[in-house]
Amino acid sequence: MPKGRKTIVPHRRRRILKTDYHKRLKLLKSGKHRIVVRKSVKNVTCQIVEYQTEGDKTLFTADSKELKKFGWLAGTGNVPAAYLTGLLCGTKAKGKVKEAVLDSGLHRSTKGNRTYAALKGAVDGGLKVAHSEDILPGEDRIKGQHVAAHAEHVKKESAENYKKMFSGYTKAKIAPEDLPKHFDEVKAKILKA
Repeated sequence: MPKGRKTIVPHRRRRILKTDYHKRLKLLKSGKHRIVVRKSVKNVTCQIVEYQTEGDKTLFTADSKELKKFGWLAGTGNVPAAYLTGLLCGTKAKGKVKEAVLDSGLHRSTKGNRTYAALKGAVDGGLKVAHSEDILPGEDRIKGQHVAAHAEHVKKESAENYKKMFSGYTKAKIAPEDLPKHFDEVKAKILKA
């Protein structure tokens, strides 16, 4: 007969670092819908999810790839794209879902990151989510003014470095200096839809 401690094996999704069950339980106990924000290098996804005993039900989804329908030419994995994705998700849920809690999953909570940009977009889209104003990115970052300022600086320093750094923008036929203006145009289109 074996002697000693019993080994308790954690749930499979916890072992492969996909779910934090303690955090999930706290979110589910709130009884509210969850706004789930997931990000990758080139994409941001926002979902409004409702808990059901047989499995979570996704009510609304917005993906940063959808921004192309509204004329977005810049990258889909940056802070402005995350904000616009959250705004799109918030406008889709407007009137149907009033309140939610943020579910950032296993992503690290860093002030002003893309997760919080998407949260700000959802809040501006009409969704009520409890949050602190301190964690949200500034208006200049959301509009992409930091990118425009950096592009102007690099352009003055070296035209060759400018071409290398912002080749994605030139391929998409948009100057990085025009990103804040382009952001405002796309935001207006999303709010009209």
